[in-house]
Amino acid sequence: MAEQSAEQFKGQARLPRFAAPRRYDLRLTPDLDACVFSGSAVVSVDVTAPTRFLVLNAADLEFASGGVHFTPQGTDQVLHAVEVTNVPEDEILIIRFNEVLPLGEGALTIVFKGTLNDKMNGFYRSVYELNGEKNMAVTQFEPADARRCFPCWDEPSFKAVFKITLEVPSETVALSNMPVVEEKVNGTTKVVYFEETPIMSTYLVAVIVGLFDHVEAFTSDGTRVRVYTQVGKSAQGKFALEVAVKTLILFKEYFAVPYPLPKMDMIAIPDFASGAMENYGLVTYRETALLFDERHSAAANKQRVAVVVAHELAHQWFGNLVTMEWWTHLWLNEGFATWVSYLAADNFFPEWNVWTQFLEESTTGFKLDALAGSHPIEVDVNHVDEIDEIFDAISYRKGASVIRMLQSYLGAETFQKSLAAYIKRFAYSNAKTEDLWAALEEGSGEPVKTLMHSWTKQQGYPVVNMRLKDGKLEMEQTQFLSSGSEGVGQWVIPITLCCCSYSRQEKFLFHGKQEDFNLSGLVECQKKDDFWIKLNVNQTGFYRVNYDEELASRLRYAVESNILSAADRYGVLDDTYALCMAGKQKLVSLLHLIAAYKNETEYTVLAHAITTSLSIFEMMAVAAPEELSRLKKFLIDFLEPFAQRLGWDAKSGEGHLNALLRGTLLTALAELGHEATINEAVRRFNIFLEDRETSLLPPDVRKAAYVALMQTANKSNRSGYESLLKIYRETDLSQEKVRVLGSLASSPDPDVVRDALDFILSPEVRNQDSIFVLRGVSAAAHEVAWTWLKEKWDYISNTFSGTLLTYFISVTVSPLFTDEKGDDAEEFFKSRTKASIARTVRQSIERVRISAKWVKSTRSEANLGNVLKELAHKN
Repeated sequence: MAEQSAEQFKGQARLPRFAAPRRYDLRLTPDLDACVFSGSAVVSVDVTAPTRFLVLNAADLEFASGGVHFTPQGTDQVLHAVEVTNVPEDEILIIRFNEVLPLGEGALTIVFKGTLNDKMNGFYRSVYELNGEKNMAVTQFEPADARRCFPCWDEPSFKAVFKITLEVPSETVALSNMPVVEEKVNGTTKVVYFEETPIMSTYLVAVIVGLFDHVEAFTSDGTRVRVYTQVGKSAQGKFALEVAVKTLILFKEYFAVPYPLPKMDMIAIPDFASGAMENYGLVTYRETALLFDERHSAAANKQRVAVVVAHELAHQWFGNLVTMEWWTHLWLNEGFATWVSYLAADNFFPEWNVWTQFLEESTTGFKLDALAGSHPIEVDVNHVDEIDEIFDAISYRKGASVIRMLQSYLGAETFQKSLAAYIKRFAYSNAKTEDLWAALEEGSGEPVKTLMHSWTKQQGYPVVNMRLKDGKLEMEQTQFLSSGSEGVGQWVIPITLCCCSYSRQEKFLFHGKQEDFNLSGLVECQKKDDFWIKLNVNQTGFYRVNYDEELASRLRYAVESNILSAADRYGVLDDTYALCMAGKQKLVSLLHLIAAYKNETEYTVLAHAITTSLSIFEMMAVAAPEELSRLKKFLIDFLEPFAQRLGWDAKSGEGHLNALLRGTLLTALAELGHEATINEAVRRFNIFLEDRETSLLPPDVRKAAYVALMQTANKSNRSGYESLLKIYRETDLSQEKVRVLGSLASSPDPDVVRDALDFILSPEVRNQDSIFVLRGVSAAAHEVAWTWLKEKWDYISNTFSGTLLTYFISVTVSPLFTDEKGDDAEEFFKSRTKASIARTVRQSIERVRISAKWVKSTRSEANLGNVLKELAHKN
């Protein structure tokens, strides 16, 4: 064998393959008071090539000298490690032995110690109140933090079996992936033995120790499902429990494979960095994503819980049973789970119209993917630091959107059957994107691989430019970029189109750069006065459409007369807004289009018209402040009739979507400074402040009332701000706390915003919740937030990590509107960028440049003032 040295293992993207774990026998003893833990791992390792070294992952762990040895199977010979090297920058442990290890299996024993950290990853502590402050111990291992809890081969393709034993205080509840086999109590401590897991990846292992209550139910197959909550909150777990029981049965049928484990526990964790984590058989959640309080949770909270539970349970098959081979294929996990969670929610709650709401997911994907600094769905990952940043809107939302596009192209039944075949083929092992394409190609006979490569291997997406000429549709595709630049990408686009009605639809693959489509079959249709053509029927494709003026005005008419489906009404608006921002359409066309939605009936479409309007308002404050009063009048006149119809109080039996719309509408009117809304909000709020059970401020309108109240707060009158803090301090419902946090910085007054931002960093706000305050910063105060971020950067970058740190950057930098601020951000981060935030910094600064361009192109629109005058007086 070639001579080995420790040096050759450093600086590598992946671990060497000459040895692989088969089974971990893991014992952990957390000390909840001292926030430390000790442990031992006996790993059955299969040595497949001659080596003197074993190389595995470890980070932030200490190893006892003499605590590492290897015993070849079938011998009693113990080989002691002669050197154990910890390489912190690569997070690996290099173990050297004097002799070459015999091929075949052997047992590697390692004794170690670590800290229950405050970073919300690895083995960490979360704090809760129960007769004083207490610590619980929790794990969060995805993507690469199992190595912070025990030394392991911490890559998804090194699957193994786990036998876990915990030594914990005897009064606590100890949970892991599998059911408990036996508990031995010994005075103040107990040893808890868990069943052995099926073969699985390290990032899905989970351990939790603390005091909890639970609710329980069983599926018709006899799988035990529990929801664990903080003591006293178990009633809030009932809704998630019902959804989980239904979801496990639905997915068993959909994937044609039963749920693989004997139990499913779901648990709410007070300190949690993401929304939820799909650990096999023990799913962890933020409280806001799992708990639902009949009296104090809003309709939006209910929907969030249903969708997140379905997302995490989908992973039990797609991700846990069949796992991506490497993080390059993360999108397979996340895009798929996002898509299928809507399938489940639609199944259980058809009245929610979730497939129309799904378009908001697509829009988020569209926005990020229209940046030059985006990345392909399949992204090369060469270092562990690069993984966190790809848990983004490309992997989740663009991923889900292209899966929806493919499913709609292949047909639901073919798609489902092929998926089931894929799951069966790769169960208990690993797969790549190509493996899914192969299964779908086999099942459908369609060229799936060719079609999908252009969507996953290159970044971005196309806009189809379309004009009607002599009865022919002339189509041309170019890459869409929000900056207005021309990209070089080219796609295989599944085109769908309909003309004047949905009864006749055409579908074909658009391969080239340009194509003429003969409308001869639709000649009858073209003679009609109300003739219109819509491409990308029901928005199932991940592309935008830019119509010539004639076609665009006909579509505007179709919107106004409510002929188009809700999804198409959404799509026409979303495309026009994006094209306007990129300088490809005039702002006046967009404003005329918004006016066409005055009779809109669908929540998602109207909510998008509201978001779009507020975004224009924010841009105009920079581009043409002298026009703001007219724009404000136009927008208030547009929104007010809807608000009057809905009112502040729920009508009996009005349904989920009206409840969502009421909150969205009233919040927007408050942000636009609409006096009647603000006065009514303050009146109701004051009653609520005295009596939290009043029916005058139900959860669906609370956020709106809080934002309205903050419009009245300023340096000399801080009572509204102080009242909100009082509510924050007195509630123990996370969703209520988040509603308050999301409103605190919505005041237009810079001093109040400053105080709200400082409040983020106080011990009263959990680190996981800081982003809600940042997201709620008023349009007038983005520069205040940016100045604040620069001042506090050293503290923030040391306190926060992973996705939370990238949020601070994107939410604060992206909304700035001038090139000068873009330069400022570039200068500031020049000396402060590290690998884990580099992508976010680039994308955020690019967004500033795009907004600055939009401001310039708006200033050059000659007739903008006249159009606004006309629109403001029209109503």
